[in-house]
Amino acid sequence: MRNAYLAALYDLAKGNRDILALVADNGAIIYDKFRKDYPEQFLNFGISEANMISVAAGLASTGKIPFAYTIASFLTMRAFEQIRNDVCLQKANVKLTGIGAGFIYSNLGPTHHAVEDIAIMRSLPNMTIFSPADPLEAAKVTCAAAEISGPVYIRLSTGGTPKIYDKDYDFKAGRAVRLREGSDIAIISSGGITYEAIKATEVLSSSGISARLINLHTIKPIDEGEILRAAAETKAVLTVEEHSLCGGIGSAVAEILGRGGTYPVRMKCLGLDNCFPCGYGTYDEMKEMNGLSMDNIVNAAISICPKIVRAACVTKR
Repeated sequence: MRNAYLAALYDLAKGNRDILALVADNGAIIYDKFRKDYPEQFLNFGISEANMISVAAGLASTGKIPFAYTIASFLTMRAFEQIRNDVCLQKANVKLTGIGAGFIYSNLGPTHHAVEDIAIMRSLPNMTIFSPADPLEAAKVTCAAAEISGPVYIRLSTGGTPKIYDKDYDFKAGRAVRLREGSDIAIISSGGITYEAIKATEVLSSSGISARLINLHTIKPIDEGEILRAAAETKAVLTVEEHSLCGGIGSAVAEILGRGGTYPVRMKCLGLDNCFPCGYGTYDEMKEMNGLSMDNIVNAAISICPKIVRAACVTKR
């Protein structure tokens, strides 16, 4: 995702001299080509995230379109006051790019894990939030962000994110993508964990469970219509996120279902339940230790699938 984002940003900067790349003493190597070819459009602020955001807001007030890039946990928490007051309150045309979504920085520990960022950014008026699921989508949200007039937060995993799209598609901000059709249960995911959700739907299918899979590449504004249709047509919704259950996509989906009155519907949320990510290790090991492996998704889906629940009731009788 990171490389796809940078390639898209490079192309945008080539066609528009107002596009700027801002960094906080990271991306030293991966930004080499950008810095070499567009030196006047690159600014390194050092380890000074809050200052970077305030300057970005100032640049936006002069007509520039700054893309401020740094580690997601530092961006959204260390510079929150500046994002709130200088960017969102002023409706400044600033694009915030947080790298290291979820616990992709697996062996660096909880200080580097971004598992509260969606909740933080969702709370801010005027903010658009993108959470792409693969490199193709990362490039698409970058281009979409440049077209939006106002604050945008892009939540990215690092390199090595598996591809989930075999071919190009017509991306629309705020419009979820139905990756798999299904009638027994709807699984709703966002970001890199969507790859695990895809594998889970394949396992469920082999067990006779028809699982619909919805990719929320845009978390705010969220696609309420697609979520309400999924709940009405399947009667069971499972959300999967590499994030705290407090304020994440599970919370967003529950809010929609509560307002929409789509009843009866079974719902379950997979994520971090009021805890920090536990353990150290590889990314796959972190998903396993924190209940977000493919098997965890499969088991959670089975536990609320109406077809399975009805069958169990009949067996008990």
